[in-house]
Amino acid sequence: MPSDSPQHSVPLPPVFQPLLPDDPREVGGYRLFARLGSGGMGRVYLSYTPGGRPVAVKVVRPEFAEDGEFRRRFAQEVSSAQRIHGLYTAQVIDSGGLDSGAPWLVTSYVPGPSLQQVVREHGALPVRTVLLLVGGIAEALQAIHSVAVVHRDLKPANVLVAADGPRVIDFGIARAADATALTGTGYRIGSPAFMSPEQAQGGPITPATDVFALGSLTAYVAGGAPPFGDGPDSAVLYRVVHEEPDLGGVPPALRELVARCLAKAPQDRPTPPELIRAAREHPVVGGQLRFGEDWLPGRVNTEITRRADLPRTPPTPLPVPEAAPVPTVVPVPTMPSAPPLVPAPVPAPAPAPAPAREEPHPAPRGGVSWRTLLVVVLVALLAGTAGGLALMRGLQKDDGGASGQAGPTASGTRDGANAGGGDRVPSSPPPSATRPGASASPRESAPAGGYVAVYENRELSSPSSDYGFDLPNGRVAPSGTPATFVDPTADGLRLDTDFDAYIGRSDPLTAQQCADGIDRSPAARLGWEDLPDGRVFCARNRKDRSIAVVRVVSHDTGSAAVRLSIGYYRHGG
Repeated sequence: MPSDSPQHSVPLPPVFQPLLPDDPREVGGYRLFARLGSGGMGRVYLSYTPGGRPVAVKVVRPEFAEDGEFRRRFAQEVSSAQRIHGLYTAQVIDSGGLDSGAPWLVTSYVPGPSLQQVVREHGALPVRTVLLLVGGIAEALQAIHSVAVVHRDLKPANVLVAADGPRVIDFGIARAADATALTGTGYRIGSPAFMSPEQAQGGPITPATDVFALGSLTAYVAGGAPPFGDGPDSAVLYRVVHEEPDLGGVPPALRELVARCLAKAPQDRPTPPELIRAAREHPVVGGQLRFGEDWLPGRVNTEITRRADLPRTPPTPLPVPEAAPVPTVVPVPTMPSAPPLVPAPVPAPAPAPAPAREEPHPAPRGGVSWRTLLVVVLVALLAGTAGGLALMRGLQKDDGGASGQAGPTASGTRDGANAGGGDRVPSSPPPSATRPGASASPRESAPAGGYVAVYENRELSSPSSDYGFDLPNGRVAPSGTPATFVDPTADGLRLDTDFDAYIGRSDPLTAQQCADGIDRSPAARLGWEDLPDGRVFCARNRKDRSIAVVRVVSHDTGSAAVRLSIGYYRHGG
């Protein structure tokens, strides 16, 4: 499917997602309240400053943090970013974690969706809205470039939409990631559909690079599709470098402005101040750029309202094993000293005394001595009856007592209802004495870690690259339509950009194992060299967190024909 085509059938996911078991609860002194999202660079969480202002905390993936050059560049870029004070940028407030192996940075929280989410959910935006966006983003670039920083990864996902205008995020961080050795092992910094020709060819990066990206972004929000199309990264980058953009879906009133930004030569592109002036002088906006209440369509304002309703209650802590309750201590009756043991046959068990009163006769041989009882009483007072019972059983064995002999036992003393068999030691400890974490009957939970199967083990076949797979509905559909999320190619499987993937090493693979694998080691691509027949991979939708677990049944690289066995799981039911 086109990587950035609008989606209308998928229900809106929760804005503030609960923290997962492997999420931290605090980062650099910032208590985390919810998960806002995740991407190739790391995870983003909601927190608050000590004074109560909401902030976004981004924790970088450990894979990047292990690289020394990344840490050096990260510190440098964050330092530069903190000097950027544009009104259309998300202010970088704090950073740290370089020494602990988990770098993080804190920015102001923007209560609004990304442009990518807006176009996916609601389609292309009106011309006036697009012009206001161009003016705001160009002003953000002007502020970024003023401190000698180039964004390098300006794309719809890195522009948030607020009630008073756009906010550009993640500026300069791509340069730090670009320095790591991971970029040569499957990680790609930058999005091909929004890269400039010089970026694609490894040429010098200048502020004009960001202007080209702004041109691609403008074409996308105005026309609903990226100007250099869709497909494998190599094909998109080839078109970026060698072909003219397809602006057929862009309204005529915007085509000239977009075309200037998409000039192949950097020197032929307008500067951010020139873009601001061009947007302001456009007749549609009437000579002024003002972000009033009507600058966005009403349906997008609803999205902003959802994100402004912030959670103020910290997340529920992870369940911890309950400590065994301390039972009421029951005094143990004092008994006279036992007579000296004599080597004689063991007598038959005597009838148990009536519980109403105690007989003053000596305890039968094999009973518990006064020394033992004294120890039990002390232990019971200190640790509770459960500990005393356990110690008493051990000492009773040490004293040579037989388990079948009569005599007052702890259980008999504690519960008169067991008069007939109160001296029998239970074969298993009572619930209060169970070790922490143990449970006789496991608590019932949602299947597969909170995922509910929509369908499972459904085998589907695509005869060629002309047909792809509609994962949510479990069917085959023509490639390039909004219905397909996985399309076969001669090189592998092309996954929609709204999905993250993980290639498993075992079969079967559960939905929860897939989610953990994506968070730990996401796959950069799904090439046939990593997907032999029988191999299992999975994909997770970033929006609704649904998961597809896919096994490659067979494939033919020549015709791109492939047969897959698919299971689809909805998160949270």
